[in-house]
Amino acid sequence: MGRVAIEPGYFTVPDDPAEPPRLLGSRCPACGEHFFPRRHVCAKCLTEGCDDVELGPTGTLWTWTYVHVPLFAKKDAKVTAYGVGQVDLPEGPRVQALLLGGPDDFEIGMDLVLDFETLRTDEDGNEVVIMRFAPASQP
Repeated sequence: MGRVAIEPGYFTVPDDPAEPPRLLGSRCPACGEHFFPRRHVCAKCLTEGCDDVELGPTGTLWTWTYVHVPLFAKKDAKVTAYGVGQVDLPEGPRVQALLLGGPDDFEIGMDLVLDFETLRTDEDGNEVVIMRFAPASQP
């Protein structure tokens, strides 16, 4: 079948698997500040009516940690550890996201790219996906 987001409205799920996903954010028409997730009122200048924009799909790792407990939707998984990082997007926002890779794969300041992980298959046969950032260049 296809792929669907675990929660609509946070990232795109392109039909073409080779096309990268994009985060769905907002841009203030008055001051130009970008936000993720989307918002109606600008947090910087309080202008109402922010424009919807696509952000990413790349970023820079600002900081990160490695968690050694099961991921919320994968309690039966054999791998129970995963990375969580703060990622600076080129447009300005810093987002917190899961990281794809092992504890030796990350370094502060490295380039990352947005990607998917499949959590499960839904009742219609679609892959339910979450967003993750992975190192831009895999060894």
